[in-house]
Amino acid sequence: MATKSDTTIESISDNGKLPEGWRMVRFDEIARNVNDRVNPAETDLGVYVGLEHLDPESLKIRRWGTPDDVIGQKLGFQKGDVIFGKRRAYQRKLAVADRAGICSAHAMVLRAKADFIVPEFLPFFMQSDMFMDRAVDISVGSLSPTINWKTLRIQKFSLPPIDEQKRIACILRAVVETAESFLSVADDTWKMLRVLSNTFFPIDPLRFKVTPTQAELRAKESLRRLGDCCKLQSGFPFKSAEFATSGDRLLRCSNVGVNSFNWAEEDTRYWSTARRQEVAEYVLESGDIVIAMDRPFVGSGFKIARISDDDLPALLLQRVGRFQLSADLDADYLWAFIHSVSFKWQLQRVQQGTDLPHISRFDVEGTQLPVPSLDEQQEIADYFMAAERTRNQALSHVTRIIDMRNRLLHMWLSEPPGHVQ
Repeated sequence: MATKSDTTIESISDNGKLPEGWRMVRFDEIARNVNDRVNPAETDLGVYVGLEHLDPESLKIRRWGTPDDVIGQKLGFQKGDVIFGKRRAYQRKLAVADRAGICSAHAMVLRAKADFIVPEFLPFFMQSDMFMDRAVDISVGSLSPTINWKTLRIQKFSLPPIDEQKRIACILRAVVETAESFLSVADDTWKMLRVLSNTFFPIDPLRFKVTPTQAELRAKESLRRLGDCCKLQSGFPFKSAEFATSGDRLLRCSNVGVNSFNWAEEDTRYWSTARRQEVAEYVLESGDIVIAMDRPFVGSGFKIARISDDDLPALLLQRVGRFQLSADLDADYLWAFIHSVSFKWQLQRVQQGTDLPHISRFDVEGTQLPVPSLDEQQEIADYFMAAERTRNQALSHVTRIIDMRNRLLHMWLSEPPGHVQ
């Protein structure tokens, strides 16, 4: 009886045959598993790529470490090799190396066999659902499913002829380059936001350079406690025994992400709409800015978000705070400040706990910020909001382009296979 690891699927067209020019290949006919073992302490290579450096749905490596960061044997790779995360393949992590280096042993280093496949086509082929679904299917283990090369090498796939591979790679390369151009816009805009932020909100607002800039002088003159112009309302301690099966959503810390909300059904709790008046002061409104006070930091991000119409109706639960502004603080200016390195730095200094890191309402209200006139606040906020809109638009374009790439991959590399038009 065939086992899961023996499974192969032969692609056929509607009439039971492969399209003209297509052929069935074993994976080891088109790719070689490069197993060059490298000791990080003894290599002259300067780049280390771990699975944490690979972005899902992207073939570009945008960040990396150095061999000094790791111990134990790693895998060597050359420029043009495909680095494929063999652990948790459902994360769809693979990238093309643009230089030589070493990578995690939880990855595979694959090199195209140019006699059978166009090297540029291989990473696109591996991004297809046809390949990825098979990779997930043959993974073994429950906590950390992993692919074995001995199993992957015998898998059979339908492969288009060389000319068609070249056409597919050419089209998808243009798609990827377009996405990369928008990502560059997003990255450059992010850098500009950082410069603006550090200019208007000095990292340590209580210290300035010996010769402060004009912006820093204005900031120092107008420095105030956030609590003097903005109060943080803590949520209501709704009792779990009284949760409803539907109604108003309760905004918990687990629902607050970085500039977004997670309303997945398994993470959402409800309160009867009929009882809304009992907790009227905790009813959220569109435009409200909220912060999670348990585990507030996620990597380089901060669990702060702004309520939209799509998030309503919702109620404020304890350990989530809502900013309540006075008349002399502009909401967009506050939004710019709480995304600054200064705000994050001030709160990281007072964060408590290790198992459950947390901040308090008093910690948030105790942060220092410049509070110029409302006209100046709005002018500063306009810079931030314009840059944020530009970045969000660029990232939206990237999402649509990736969706288009996936549709093309499904059309051309699926079961049964299609043709490039």
